Order: sequence, then structure tokens, then C-alpha cells
Amino acid sequence: MNAPIAAPVLKEQGLDVILSDGQPHYFNYYWLRDNCPSSFNSSTRERSFDIFHLDDAPTPKAAEIVGDALEIVWSGEDHVTFFPLSWLETYAIAGPRKDPADLPREAWYGDHFPKVPRFSQPELMADPEVRRKWIEAMLVEGFVILTDMPDSNEALTETANLIGQVRPTFFGDYFDVKTYINPTNTAYTSAALELHTDTPAEEHAPGVQFLHCRANTVQGGESLYADGVAVANDFRQRDPEGFKLLSEVSIPFYCEHDDYDMRSRQTVIELDQHGEVSGLTISQHMLDIIDLDQALLDRYYPAFCRFGRMLQEEKYMMRFLMKSGECMVFDNHRIVHGRAAYSATSGDRYLRGCYTDRAEMRSTYRALVSEGRFKA
Repeated sequence: MNAPIAAPVLKEQGLDVILSDGQPHYFNYYWLRDNCPSSFNSSTRERSFDIFHLDDAPTPKAAEIVGDALEIVWSGEDHVTFFPLSWLETYAIAGPRKDPADLPREAWYGDHFPKVPRFSQPELMADPEVRRKWIEAMLVEGFVILTDMPDSNEALTETANLIGQVRPTFFGDYFDVKTYINPTNTAYTSAALELHTDTPAEEHAPGVQFLHCRANTVQGGESLYADGVAVANDFRQRDPEGFKLLSEVSIPFYCEHDDYDMRSRQTVIELDQHGEVSGLTISQHMLDIIDLDQALLDRYYPAFCRFGRMLQEEKYMMRFLMKSGECMVFDNHRIVHGRAAYSATSGDRYLRGCYTDRAEMRSTYRALVSEGRFKA
């Protein structure tokens, strides 16, 4: 980079230093002292300096450019900081650190099944590059199919652990989807299951769902999936006022039985830090009595119903039969899923499922594709 054309200018609470663009850039003294390279332990990769322990506000005794670095001699403590000017360039303009996991989403529609990304589970276990491609597909499309899954409980756990830790819900660490005599959930019957996201009654619903198909020889039971991002993006164009209501007004969800009573409030449409649609929370069988002001319901319910009908349009609906040895992995905040009714006496249908979190998935992806702030 080009050498600065002037020495740093010390001010009351910070200093100006000219960087390679030839312009002065202001840096606060607290920030400079707190982020001195020596403030971080290279082994733990955590900050070891505690700015709370300073008796006085950090103030430079002197500051100058030495080669390609800013040198600061601090007043009142025996400490000198060296900042590479190239490092200061990174933080010259305020903003969040670049996130390799913040990838643009690609919406998909009902004809997407032949193009769904597919990965062999044994290859995922053996090859970090295949894992990278798998997680990238999850971040971008939100839905993948894993093939060649061993017929064991351990295989599901090992696969989930490639992304993160198995994340318990109030149903437990795992759940088994089959027909029960006394079901506590609609999924545990042979009835049709409307499009939904799972466990909306949890304050923070799990982010990634795994559904391992161990057997499927029944008549019926077609799987239904739709991309909530695609539907909500189109809804935003079709009904801007309805979109505003569903993305800003939270409504109650519940899940109740003999020994649990889970409740939460969620917006139906979820937006990310960029204002883009990142997912949905929706489930008709776990929707509590909507407790909004009745006058607001005059506008909310019609918008809610318009959006619910959109979710069921054939344009968005992907239909297929799951096969034994496959595992559906999808973003539980983005992909709505359901199934057609099936004949419980016509064969065997058994799915075993679990969850992990989206944050852990993004963490794993970052570790696979970048070195972070601490270079080896």
C-alpha cells in the first residue's frame, strides 16, 4: 500500500490517520486499545485483555507511523501498540465483518425435485470438501437429499454431527414418525399433514431438520415440500400490505399435552439483517387462538389466509415419495413440509428425525472455507 502522507493527528477521543486512499480516517482510543494485537491469545483465539480494568480512559502519549504500521505509546501504562496499516484499512469504514456464510438464497419452485442437490452420506463422512458443498447447498437452497444412509440410529447421529450437535426439543433428542395407537402429534398418525414448520411453539425453534427414511412401503404418504422464501418473496410483490403484517406482527403458537405446555409468539414471515426473507414460522395445528385486537384481525386474518393459500399453490409444491436409505435435510425456518395421507395397514412407514441449529451449520461452513481472524 502507499505510505501515508502525514503523521497521525491526535484528538480528544481518537486520532486521524491517512490510509492508502489518501483520506484521513478516525479511530477511537478505546477501540484502538481494546483491539491491540496483543489483546488476543493466539491459542484460545479469545481476547485476554480486559479494558474494564483500566483506571483511566486510554490516551496516547505519542503516535507515529513506523514503516507500514501505526505505533501508539499509551499514557499511564507500560504498553506500546503496533497496528499494521493494512489491518486498519479493514476497519476504516464501520460495518460487520464479512461473513462467508452470508450467501444469497436461491428460491425454488414445485418443479425443483430433479435439481435437488444430492450427496452420498459415506462421502460426506469421508471428505470435508463434499461437506462444504452440502452445507453451501443448505445455505443457498435450504433443502438437500442424502443418499446411501446406513439403516441405523447411529448413522443419523453421525450425519447430524457433521453440522453441529443434536439439538433437543421438548419431544426429546430424536423423534420417530410412525403410526401410534394413542398419538400426541398429528405426525404420528396416517392422516394428511398440512405444510408447516416444526416446533413453532418453542421460543427458538430448531433450525435444521433431518428426516431419515428407514422404511416406506405404504400406499400413499407422498412427501410435500415448498420453499417459504419463494412463496414469501412472491407474496411481498403480490400483497405488500399483507407481507408487512405477517413480517411485523407476532402471533401465538402452542403445543400442549399432559406434561408440557409450550408457548411462543412468532412472526409468520422471518426477515434477516438485510431485510430479505429468511424463513417462515407456520403451523395450523399448533396455532394458538390469535389474540390480536379484533380490529387488527380485520386486516390480519385475510392476509394470513391469502398467504396460506399461496403456500398450497401447485406452482410452489414439490411432491415425491421418500425412499428407504434417504435422508431429507432442510432448513426448518425456511422449508415448509407435509405429507399426503397413507394407508397404515398397507405396509411399513418409519422415519427417524432430529434437529441441529442453523448457527452451528453456519459456524461449520465458516471453519471449512476460511481461516477466520487468526491465521495459522
